[in-house]
Amino acid sequence: MRRLHATLLAVAFGAALAPAAVAYEIDPLTREPIEPYQDTRAKATPVPREEVAYSSKFAPGTIVVSTVERRLYYILGNGRAIRYGVGVGRPGFEWGGTKAITRKAEWPDWTPPPQMLKRRPDLPRHMKGGPENPLGARALYLGSSLYRIHGSNEPETIGQAVSSGCIRMLNDDVVDLYDRVKVGTRVVVVR
Repeated sequence: MRRLHATLLAVAFGAALAPAAVAYEIDPLTREPIEPYQDTRAKATPVPREEVAYSSKFAPGTIVVSTVERRLYYILGNGRAIRYGVGVGRPGFEWGGTKAITRKAEWPDWTPPPQMLKRRPDLPRHMKGGPENPLGARALYLGSSLYRIHGSNEPETIGQAVSSGCIRMLNDDVVDLYDRVKVGTRVVVVR
């Protein structure tokens, strides 16, 4: 994050960024290098929410997340679904399986888990809900896991693999999904 702020300041004040050796952070879980931040805003394209043809074996009301497509499908039935763009876990933080929504929250507070604080000691220990909060406008908590489907204050990350395992959505989209689902909704994450 500090590197990002330094880069943004340099660009804002017209400083030339000299090519330098890239210092990679090492992920403590996978022992793999973490790619340095790359600004994808210029490359990001909007991922529209839309009703699409979608045949599946899942019951209406099920949420299916395709991490490869970086799309979330809310199954309507009769071969139809609502498709949303999502951000997914970056390399080393991918996961798959079946969970259920165990809690719903509007403008949720955020307390980074100890594992995240170990990787990112610069993060706040707690953050009240609101527009600056990384969980965005709504959060759907998945079982007893650390994962959530939540909004984002970084819309440029939708369609990217950048999270620590959570499924990110545009705030407008997560509000739409939040209004459609209830506690107990089945969520299937496919890799």
